[in-house]
Order: sequence, then C-alpha cells, then structure tokens
Amino acid sequence: MKWSEICIHTTHEAVEPVSNILHEAGSSGVVIEDSEDLKREWPEGTGEIYELNPDDYPEEGVNVKAYLQVNSFLGETVETIKASINNLLLYDIDVGPNEITLTEVREEDWATAWKKYYKPVKITDRITITPTWETYEAESQDDLIIELDPGMAFGTGTHPTTVLCIQALEKYLQPRDKMLDVGTGSGVLSIAAAKLGSDDILAVDLDDVAVKSAKQNIKGNKADDVVTVKQNNLVDHIKGPYDFIVGNLLADIVIRMSEGVASIIKPGGIMVTSGIIQNKKDQVIQALRHQQFTVIETMEQEDWVALVVKYQG
Repeated sequence: MKWSEICIHTTHEAVEPVSNILHEAGSSGVVIEDSEDLKREWPEGTGEIYELNPDDYPEEGVNVKAYLQVNSFLGETVETIKASINNLLLYDIDVGPNEITLTEVREEDWATAWKKYYKPVKITDRITITPTWETYEAESQDDLIIELDPGMAFGTGTHPTTVLCIQALEKYLQPRDKMLDVGTGSGVLSIAAAKLGSDDILAVDLDDVAVKSAKQNIKGNKADDVVTVKQNNLVDHIKGPYDFIVGNLLADIVIRMSEGVASIIKPGGIMVTSGIIQNKKDQVIQALRHQQFTVIETMEQEDWVALVVKYQG
C-alpha cells in the first residue's frame, strides 16, 4: 500500500482547525512540527524530547503533516483540503503561508516515523505525560503519570494550549469537583482531572473518532470508573450544574458557547478555557464578562492564552 504525506505550512493559530480538516479528509494521524519547539526551554528530566533536529522544522510557523492513501481520488481529496483551509479565512483565522506539498512515503515509514518525536514530558511539578510504548518511572509518590496513545491523532498532550489547561487544573480543581470537559479530543484533560481527585467527569466531543480515542486512553489510565465519554456538540442539551468546566477550544467557539456554559455552571464555579490566540483574548474576555464571569487568572505560553474565570451569577 502506498501513502502520500501532505504537509501544510501554516500558523500556530491554525494548527487545530487544519488538523481537524485533515482528520475529516481521512487521515488517521498528524505530525506537528512547531518552529517554537526549537526555542522552548524544556524542563529537566524529559529525556529525548530535547534531541530535536532543526532540519525537521520550518524556520517559522508550523508544519502540519498527515498521511493519505494513494488512490484514484487522492487529487480530489487534496483539492478539498485546500478549499477547506482557504475557508478558514472566513472565520478570521490566519492560515499564514498556507504552502501545501505532497511526498510519497513507504507504509513502514509512515507507521513509525512520528513516534521518534514523542517522549515523556513533565507538564507540571506533579504530572508527566508519556506515550504508552515508553517506560517511565515516577520520581516520587506524588507524581501523576498519564499514558497516551495518540495514534488517532488527537494530540500528545504537549501542545501549549493543553499544557496551560493541565497547569490550571492542578492549581484550581478541587477534589470531588464535578467536571465537564468540552471538546475532549484524546481525553487527556479528563484523565488529569481524575488523577487530581475529581470523581464525576463528563467528557464530550463532536467527532466520533475523538470519542473512541478518548475512551481508549481513559480506560488505559484506569479512569473509566469516574469519566463518562459521549458524542455531543459543545454544551448543547447538557444539564448541570458543574463545579468545574474545561475547554481547550478556539476563541470563536468559546465566545459562541459562553451563554450555554453560564447556564450549567454553579455560582462560584470555575471554567478554564484555552486555545485562544493573543489577538482574540480581549474578545473572549468581553463575551465571558457579559455572561457574569470574572477573570481570576490569565496564563500565557508562546502565542497562546488560557483564561481561568469564575461564575458570579
């Protein structure tokens, strides 16, 4: 079987929507080569994550790579991908250079090459994310280890937006908080919450592949007794109240669901939302304030912002 690697040179802001477009086009995996990773100061103790080859990365921005089966309609698939990415401009998403290249690869290369980039990463003082095929020993009894298999391409848990969410969870989530995870993807935030003491978690995602991936990861981390995963569009038809809500989404989506979130969170409840690019931060804050949320902390990493807000309604 032959595969074609499609590479899209884009911006940090467009990584998530471009990845989603590739999933919808039939890709079962993505590789994200972020130029900022070469500049990032990694914490000690994360092993081979430091050994990055600059030749694998763009000079600026991000390369998002996916693998498509070579068949009679590959050309049409690529054209559909191009059109969908161009449509992101309608949502005021900066797609940057938007350079698209195709390269033929052997199946054995495709199946294993991406794994060399994924090593254990210490996200916080207590939480480490490691791939399921790596052996990682806890440094102390307080360490919490999350094992992920990102084979379905919903993230390794090391993207800045996810890191910010996990750091906020560790700081603000209280044991036994009832939590809602909106747009769960790989399920990593729900797993983190379970390990931090939440015993009643609902994780939702519109994508049925994400739901399957989350269920697999949650079961693998022995959190399926406290986490329920289901397919759902954001907070539609969800009944609260919740003590804590987390959503690693896009700014426009956070704005769109702000009213719905206010209807299902307890007074004094906390919401953490990430996936917000710097130039959209004020718009999101304004929308949340309109729904009686108060910002209690703004967290930033690279070009990304996470907001921790409290509901005053």
